[in-house]
Amino acid sequence: MRRRDFIVGLAGSAAAWPRAARAQLSAKVPRIGFLRLGPPSSSAARVKALQTGLRELGYVEGKNIAIEFRFAETVEQLSEFAAELVRTNVDIIFATSSTEVGIVQPLTKTIPIVFATHADPIGIGHVASLSRPGGNITGLSMLMTELSAKALEVLKEVLPHATRFGVLFTSTAPSYAPLLQVADAVGEKLRVTMHKVPVKSVDDFDAAFATMAREHDDGVLVHGASLTGTHTERLAELTLKYRLPTMFMIRANVEAGGVFCYGPDLLDLTRRAATYIDKILKGAQSADLPVEQATKFELVVNNKTAKAIGLMIPESFLLRADEVIE
Repeated sequence: MRRRDFIVGLAGSAAAWPRAARAQLSAKVPRIGFLRLGPPSSSAARVKALQTGLRELGYVEGKNIAIEFRFAETVEQLSEFAAELVRTNVDIIFATSSTEVGIVQPLTKTIPIVFATHADPIGIGHVASLSRPGGNITGLSMLMTELSAKALEVLKEVLPHATRFGVLFTSTAPSYAPLLQVADAVGEKLRVTMHKVPVKSVDDFDAAFATMAREHDDGVLVHGASLTGTHTERLAELTLKYRLPTMFMIRANVEAGGVFCYGPDLLDLTRRAATYIDKILKGAQSADLPVEQATKFELVVNNKTAKAIGLMIPESFLLRADEVIE
């Protein structure tokens, strides 16, 4: 689906207004730039969550707020869209995760940037501290660095005889560096070798899985990045094709057919990001708005996929899961 088609579907008749009417609207209401890597269809739930949060605070698209969507198919296109939003001087840029923040950060020091599912804003250097972010960037963190350690421990628990895990990471996402550091530390603790496999685009997925299968990796931890979180069906297909137990940090991956997920409610974080947009529009400075962290986490198991790849998960483990997909 093309980005323009998706925007029409989201905004309904508003997207079809005459150019003069849209220009008049944009001059009167704040404009939010929505920057995201991945196909528009994969972000539909995130878009709805943000719109819901804004409506709860009294913002109605077409009346007192406008959202300009930019969905990029590649990192290169993401850079182009980020520059476009900065050039048109939107009031706020909603950059979902560390990938989008990392692209737009060098382009502006004045336009407020709000994130919703940042992996590790301090570790990556996008904020000075949680209590006082400094600069023009703030939002909510999904605590991915900490979660990845727990996710690896859970994977080892269900695969007690494993001696080697693949770590599929997105090399274009700034959050990969702290992820790999944690993987090394946990690997030493669990006495499991970490086989690190980078990907830059969805076209790299198949070769990456083939490599991990050929190297006899017992399980796979998938980096929770924009790239892997928006191409869920392809990753599910490869899980089945190569019969590799996969651990994700994004629920949508398991709903699509991955095996495990340990992570926060990303839709809740996205909905809550609307409060940052509201406060900034009312005069607050990004530098003074503390970064909030995820507080609710869940373990989801797709037992249907597990059985399909020949993985028998103990009943005691399934009973501990927050949700089991059969």
